[in-house]
Amino acid sequence: MLLENIYYPSDLRKYNVNDLKLIADELRQFILKSVSESGGHLSSNLGTIELTVAIHHVFNTPFDKVIWDVGHQTYAHKVLTGRKDRLNNIRKYKGISGFPRISESEYDVFGTAHSSTSISAAYGISVANRLDSKKNKSIAIIGDGAMTAGMAYEALNNAGASKDNILIILNDNDMSISENVGALNNYLARALSSNIYSSARKASGKILKKIPVIHELAKKTEEHVKGFVTPGTLFEELGFNYIGPIDGHDVKTLVKTLKNISSLEGPQFLHIVTKKGKGYEKAEQDPILYHGVGSFDHETGLTKKQSAITFTNLFSNWVVNKAETDSKLCVVTPAMREGSGLVSFSQKFPSRYFDVGIAEQHALTFAAGLAVSDLRPIVAIYSTFLQRAYDQLIHDVALQNLNVTFAVDRAGFVGADGATHHGAYDLSFTRCIPNIVIMTPSTLKESWQMLDLSYNLDNPSIVRYPRGTGEFDGYSKEKFSYPQLELGKSLVLRDIKSKITILFFGPFKSIAMKLGELFDARVVNMRFVKPIDMDEINFSCQNSKVIVTIEENAKFGGAGSYISEIITETKKPIPVIKFGIADYFLDHGTQAELLDEAGLTYDKIVSKINNFLK
Repeated sequence: MLLENIYYPSDLRKYNVNDLKLIADELRQFILKSVSESGGHLSSNLGTIELTVAIHHVFNTPFDKVIWDVGHQTYAHKVLTGRKDRLNNIRKYKGISGFPRISESEYDVFGTAHSSTSISAAYGISVANRLDSKKNKSIAIIGDGAMTAGMAYEALNNAGASKDNILIILNDNDMSISENVGALNNYLARALSSNIYSSARKASGKILKKIPVIHELAKKTEEHVKGFVTPGTLFEELGFNYIGPIDGHDVKTLVKTLKNISSLEGPQFLHIVTKKGKGYEKAEQDPILYHGVGSFDHETGLTKKQSAITFTNLFSNWVVNKAETDSKLCVVTPAMREGSGLVSFSQKFPSRYFDVGIAEQHALTFAAGLAVSDLRPIVAIYSTFLQRAYDQLIHDVALQNLNVTFAVDRAGFVGADGATHHGAYDLSFTRCIPNIVIMTPSTLKESWQMLDLSYNLDNPSIVRYPRGTGEFDGYSKEKFSYPQLELGKSLVLRDIKSKITILFFGPFKSIAMKLGELFDARVVNMRFVKPIDMDEINFSCQNSKVIVTIEENAKFGGAGSYISEIITETKKPIPVIKFGIADYFLDHGTQAELLDEAGLTYDKIVSKINNFLK
């Protein structure tokens, strides 16, 4: 067991290239066993084993800077960089992150929990190296769909024109190469990355420049030949020396090619082809199912279980039902078909389903284009992904007052993915935008009602709901019609005169009602953040001595802050106790653990109210 003796890349470099395949095989089994016992991302990590081994064997990490994008493919990297003994607590509360994190290890150069940022960061590092006269290598490994985002191409355009020493490795796991094609491309990659080829290319270039017509002909001939046998013309035009594609599971070829590339000057682009789930047949056959998993028996594989109805399930049912009665409905998603509950819709209405890839900015402007053409677009998007398209939300949708419905999933704590994925800020960054309606359903039925209302509005609107299950409140999968909600109108759940009024936003109905009983308080489901129910706020100010607000969003700038702003302008300002997410980034853990840390559990809220009243 060679892996037992490897704790850091310096240990790995003691072995010769003939040992690396065995090390990769042991590493694959180690990760499979660890993830099956504790949960985590599986398919993407099984696909990057050989690449990880080769990178740390060839390059002098952490002196050489390696950025992984997207970051959920870094488990092997973590094992080889001093965290092997902690992999069993990955993504758990107080455990190591499922993504690269600067504060966790010097080998984690840059945080990449979303995607498509690695080339920009690696280019920044390469420029800094040049300015500081450092010899560090700057390497970006980008894959798993991250090349579908425009930011990656913006960075390629900038870095390719710079002539700085940067290596981009495209981990292409969306296609496969046959054995014959793979062998040919492996040979071409070794040839194109060799010193002999590079030296001959430079020498002939210097000579032929004296004869411009011949030089141009030779250049065009080389481009046509490389374009015929490799798909790298685009990257060559952007200024990179393109090499590949090569088999990303052939560790010897990877090592040889990377060693060749490490001696080359200027921007380099290596294209490798890998298979998600490599080495575990079940994950190879269904990489989506095995993308993010809980604990399971890796001998028998995952069992698809019938889960309780979640807010995402409800959205899935609603959008299919609505599309059956309205041919103008279209759905846009930035590569989140499964996560956003759109599998059924994509199968039933393929011509009205648009997965635009990891391209949130494009998704919103594309939806705006649909809206100005008299269609009814629904943008299904996670809260943290909406952040990436803020300019488009303001300029292309809200400013033009277009009737785009945003089904914002994962609002609040998401759990194991941590700070980069918690939907903690959408209320804060959207409520300041004119023309937008913002709704926060507390139950499944209310979510359906709000989606209905949102769809019928003539302006942009947001229905934000959490990950996980919700209270039924009369919802049924067989029922498709519920009483219509009044825009901007709250719902009083405990209508009594009291010195305490509890105003909540989102799925806090049970907690709020228990608090109401304990403190004999008035309880109101606010439902709308914008337009907010001014009549209710005025009534609360006139008839209460304390207002309590509860939301699963940042306290700064959130719904509670909005109420405080309104009350400040009234003639009878009263204190507001705001419960929300504090002004620091909460890490990963279960949703229950994170709600407790944020003080959003019944006991924590009771304690804080009692302390205030004392």
